[in-house]
Amino acid sequence: VVKQRMQLRDSTYRSVRECARQVYAKEGLGAFYISLPTTLAMSVPFQSIQFATYEFFRKYFNPTGEYDPKTHVIAGGLAGAIASSVTTPLDVAKTLLQTRGSSHDPRIRNATGFWDAMSIIKQRHGVRGFFRGYKPRVLTNIPSAAISWTVYEYFKWFLDTH
Repeated sequence: VVKQRMQLRDSTYRSVRECARQVYAKEGLGAFYISLPTTLAMSVPFQSIQFATYEFFRKYFNPTGEYDPKTHVIAGGLAGAIASSVTTPLDVAKTLLQTRGSSHDPRIRNATGFWDAMSIIKQRHGVRGFFRGYKPRVLTNIPSAAISWTVYEYFKWFLDTH
């Protein structure tokens, strides 16, 4: 919630502490947890898809299974791109919920949870609304997943050889 609020274009918060304090004072403790079910509903499929697609591409590009950083970078990047693509609608709903307290729109300010957020997005923006921020999300997940999987595979290899 704090990260999302501070990233808003018109954010006036100057520190994490100030943001957290103001959110708590204006909206209460529940504001920090309104998006938790949506976050979990997004994170579980994201990780599942990322893991499965990484394993698929790793085996496709490197059937022998030998340590190969290039394979891990490419497979990881593809896995991150696919997982973030599939779960973008959930991320849009999560972001709406996390930033609702900063909205001037009463309908958004009073959003009660996942299904309410999904309804607002559909009503306001149609199906395309579920893919707002798609490109930046995918473009940040590609290098993140590529680096993570490459480091993971390196340490697996390192521990196995030492």
